[in-house]
Amino acid sequence: MNDIKHIIAVASGKGGVGKSTTAVNLALALSSLGQRVGLLDADIYGPSQQLMLGVAEDVRPEQQGGQYLLPLQAHGLKTMSMGYLITERTPMVWRGPMAGGALTQMLEQTLWGELDYLIIDMPPGTGDIQLTLSQKASVSGAVIVTTPQDIALLDARKGIEMFRKVNVPILGVVENMAVHICSECGHREHIFGEHGGERIAADYGVPLLASLPLALSIREQTDSGCPTVVAEPQSPVTAIYLEAAQAMQAALASQADDVVRQFPDIKITDD
Repeated sequence: MNDIKHIIAVASGKGGVGKSTTAVNLALALSSLGQRVGLLDADIYGPSQQLMLGVAEDVRPEQQGGQYLLPLQAHGLKTMSMGYLITERTPMVWRGPMAGGALTQMLEQTLWGELDYLIIDMPPGTGDIQLTLSQKASVSGAVIVTTPQDIALLDARKGIEMFRKVNVPILGVVENMAVHICSECGHREHIFGEHGGERIAADYGVPLLASLPLALSIREQTDSGCPTVVAEPQSPVTAIYLEAAQAMQAALASQADDVVRQFPDIKITDD
């Protein structure tokens, strides 16, 4: 893990807001920008990245030295998921400490190699997995995923507050399902509410990294194992993911500048 420059948690307060879809497309966007990227599916109970990356169910990671796992390559990413170690019909009937232990093993016993970014697809909520990650890894920042409706924003606020309590900076907010555009007539309708992502970003003084449409293609492409950034690299949706990745990089760079400015000026004299 010492060879990983930045660990980024992609998280949400509740499920069903498109967090995993955002995580995989952000990872692929960073990769298309020339970065070395890994993707860890930390959702122990409901791993989904295996399906989204198009990795066959019978593919298992190779072992090295009887202790370490080699990440699976998918679309140019180094990836690891609990989905690679179990079958899709195997429920993880584990208590919190067991799930935390599984995350620790995947994080520390995977031979990631040199990476610019390790994107971690977090489970929803503010529980054991989130606390384990904050204790076991030096997380550079978190991206919070939400949808515009009030109930999702309420849970997103809890996610932001949780990361702040464990001193993980918030890099920004991604708003999914912001607007639906009718494929027949082009009519735009804010099904889940309007400007929710903007409000929560403004409340916490963090950037709104992206506002993505409710588009059938995004769902179809991830379900088929070929996410949007790979399936349609020139599409408007891919352009939004690329802008979000660049904004995330800028947020990390500004944090580094802030850290440098915290040091005092040192002057040496003969007195």
